[in-house]
Amino acid sequence: MALVILRCVFILVAAGVGFQIIQADKLPQEPYVPWLVVGGLIMLAGSVIAVDVFSGRKRLDTITAVYFGLIIGLFLTYVMMIALSPWLEPDTAKQMNWAPWVTLILGMILCYTCVSILMQTKDDFRFIIPYVEFAKEIKGLKPLVLDTSVVIDGRIADVIETRIIDNQLIMPQFVVAELQAIADSSDKLKRGRGRRGLDILNRIRSDAKVDLVIFDRELPQFAGQPVDQKLVLLAKHLEGKVVTNDYNLNKVAKLHNVGVINLNELSNALKPMFMPGETLQVRVIKPGEESGQGVGYLEDGTMVVIEGGREHVSENVVALVTSVLQTSAGRMVFGRFEHRVPAATKADA
Repeated sequence: MALVILRCVFILVAAGVGFQIIQADKLPQEPYVPWLVVGGLIMLAGSVIAVDVFSGRKRLDTITAVYFGLIIGLFLTYVMMIALSPWLEPDTAKQMNWAPWVTLILGMILCYTCVSILMQTKDDFRFIIPYVEFAKEIKGLKPLVLDTSVVIDGRIADVIETRIIDNQLIMPQFVVAELQAIADSSDKLKRGRGRRGLDILNRIRSDAKVDLVIFDRELPQFAGQPVDQKLVLLAKHLEGKVVTNDYNLNKVAKLHNVGVINLNELSNALKPMFMPGETLQVRVIKPGEESGQGVGYLEDGTMVVIEGGREHVSENVVALVTSVLQTSAGRMVFGRFEHRVPAATKADA
């Protein structure tokens, strides 16, 4: 909407400049000349807008973009007029001085172009004005760059729907392309994973409360780099964090001093804690590796190894926690069989 208003104002300014020119009484006294001047300037403004529309769009804070765009545009106009001054000397024979009108037209075009570029280059603009990025850093809302694995996994959509994440989400175009390539794979399993990733992405995008941006620009440092390296470089460029499930990408990002949010680590952190001496209820699913052991799983996927549980496979039992082991794959709870859960208790539960 801001760009639409800007373009309408630009056309009105072009028409106003045309009327200013025809009121100068220095044009040929022909009836079609005023219409030609005004119409020509409006067509020129329309051409500039058309070039801008078809050159791609980006977002940026409107007020800041207008302010700095006008300053840069006026400065460029001044520089251009100094460069063109030898060709704009007044024609004493015809008493014509085109310099003011050329200045007005150049200023109009350059100011619009600068404002439009700044409104469409959000990610680079923060480097031009350090204070803007400083203000964002104070709020703590750094952009989150989504990885292919985390989109295919699908849990990120559930996390977003809890509204615990207010950050802007960045979906790189090269990740979308990788998802599409996986979805078009001849392998049935890969094809299913790719389609699920695209469905998750559309689910996130359809949420009106989520600020999801598709980053479709190719940065110079992307040349010849694999997808994982591009993700790290993009997060570093935006001063954001990478959201991933990939263990290797996690390590690479940390080597580049880029923040990482690993959903597996987040999931493990949210699992309930058990202290030795506490009791828990679990269903024994299968025998364990050691003699007499039974294995069960809690609702969050935590493995529970129960001494004396082998004889109670397919039954709900109460176990006394003896120790808890944290591994890279998750948390394991070791316990000792206490007693079997009666059928009536299970029904009540």
